[in-house]
Amino acid sequence: MTPTPLDILKTHWGYESFKPSQKLAVTSVLSGKDTCVFLPTGGGKSLCFQIPALVEPGICIVISPLVALMQDQVENLKSRGIKAQLLRSGMSYKEIDQKLDNCVYGNYKFLYLSPERLQQDLVQQRLTKMNVNFIAIDEAHCISQWGHDFRPAYLEISILKELHPKVPIIALTATATSQVKEDIVEELKLNDPIVVEESFERSNISFLNLFSNDKMNDLFILLSQTGPSSIVYVRNRSACMELSVFLNKKGLRSTFFHGGITQTEKQNRLTSWLAEEHHVMIATNAFGMGIDKANVRLVIHYHLPESMESYYQEAGRAGRDGLSAKAIILYNESDKQRLNNQFVKTIPTFEAVKLVYKALMSKFRVAYGEGENRTFDFNFHEFCLHYKLHTILTYNTLNLLDRLSVISLDKSFQKKTKLKFLVSSQHLIRFIDTHTQYALLVRTLLRTYGGVFEQELSINPQLLKKKTGFNDTEVYTQLEALEKHGLLSAEFLKQDLSITLIKPREDKYSLNPLRKHIFQYQENKLRKAETVLKYIEENDLCLQNFILKYFGETDFTACRICSNCLKTKAEGKKESSFGDDNSIESFILKVLGQSESSSKEIIQKCDFPKAMLLESLQSLLEKGKIKLTSKNTYRKNL
Repeated sequence: MTPTPLDILKTHWGYESFKPSQKLAVTSVLSGKDTCVFLPTGGGKSLCFQIPALVEPGICIVISPLVALMQDQVENLKSRGIKAQLLRSGMSYKEIDQKLDNCVYGNYKFLYLSPERLQQDLVQQRLTKMNVNFIAIDEAHCISQWGHDFRPAYLEISILKELHPKVPIIALTATATSQVKEDIVEELKLNDPIVVEESFERSNISFLNLFSNDKMNDLFILLSQTGPSSIVYVRNRSACMELSVFLNKKGLRSTFFHGGITQTEKQNRLTSWLAEEHHVMIATNAFGMGIDKANVRLVIHYHLPESMESYYQEAGRAGRDGLSAKAIILYNESDKQRLNNQFVKTIPTFEAVKLVYKALMSKFRVAYGEGENRTFDFNFHEFCLHYKLHTILTYNTLNLLDRLSVISLDKSFQKKTKLKFLVSSQHLIRFIDTHTQYALLVRTLLRTYGGVFEQELSINPQLLKKKTGFNDTEVYTQLEALEKHGLLSAEFLKQDLSITLIKPREDKYSLNPLRKHIFQYQENKLRKAETVLKYIEENDLCLQNFILKYFGETDFTACRICSNCLKTKAEGKKESSFGDDNSIESFILKVLGQSESSSKEIIQKCDFPKAMLLESLQSLLEKGKIKLTSKNTYRKNL
């Protein structure tokens, strides 16, 4: 008997029931209808296509631009005993051919691939031979030029309608404005789709914008009042480490996560945070994909986000258990200036794209007309230093080249090693007969890298680790020891980026057609940054309503728990209970009339909401009634 969707949900995921929106989406897809799923972060979108794919015979094709997310979902499916394949960048023609054959003949249920991979003739030919039951388009907002992550390659996805005209398509996203939703339906050529959507309202989250003249201290205060789990988002790696060290010295157990640490370190830090061995995760936007921790009580943006879409996604990681939570932007005037100036200056122009592309081709010595599907590893900061490139602008440019399908960018930090044996195989065998502690590693090297006697080869320490059962330290310690014994020469490299050329090098012919898209990208980024500034400068409108209005919703009421609603509530209380002389500003002036005090000391002396108190401090500063001293305390002006 064919299992029902609920049977599969219980068997593979252990849930007893669907959320109402999931049930509606699953029913729609199984009825053969094209379906749009617009659910907020944490809404369980992936189950909306994974469950139907397991109910029906055949394979589900999943298109996604995010390699890390695809890898995460494929590993997750495999851990549940479900057969899934991923076509990632850097694979040889032979590997791709073999994996596609597996999908045609091997009873696989899911094939994950990027929109760029979909454009290859080999892939399209094999897709026609597959028994495809459904097509899932993840991160569907990427198809719209009005979306926050537009990718031109998404405009070619509609080829799937030609390859499999009768197969239902399900398009999914967590961040879509009204215009983006219209573009998704039009560009994917969806046929009268069923639309499954929930309000973007998160009634359990208190959205707070807090002005601070002492951000590190205020960060500590906010985190020390919250438990058991918090996330702090920052814009760069150095801030991750700096804040983590600061909080640990203050007695708050924190760890950090960014793209410059190894996969092993990422997993260890994630595990310790999930187990609440560390209560605070300081992270760049590299953190959060596929993370579903229910009891996060607080998400703080220590630096201003680039867009409302990214802010809403990251803030939405708070309170997934439905209990009260807070999402706070902690900012000062410098942050506003930084978003206005530094951010704008690091949005790639066409000239910047040409410069970085030329540097890449020079570094890797790619001849004109060559390089297609070749993969190159490199150290990002060394690359910028050598070619005298601005690091942030260059990093943003690499991301843009990835979005425009010129390259595929892999941000996985890796320690790579090049080595060559300097002695004969017979000499090596005699050595491990008397030094048995090295036998396992040497034999693994010989089996895995056959040409290592003839030429210097790049080896993968993670593969050696997996095959030998050693940890990172043991692998490197043994390789260094073998080098000291004169048996091999080794070069240990730290690579934090990898690119695969999707197209051959053709210089202006590769880039000139993209000029229009690059200009649109600039305009879009600027527009979204302006909206973020409007959000933090909004003093009257309910902040939850600001977000809902941005995403095209019209039916909403004040949340009563954001910083603006709390301010209105406090002002009403002040007028009805205290009278004008007892306003927050009057209270602050009274406290400072007795002695100069820090914001922390003032907060401890009152029962006003902190958001309003900090705002009143800023107002008094602007009016010249108080001043901030060099010791970060406030003093009343005489």
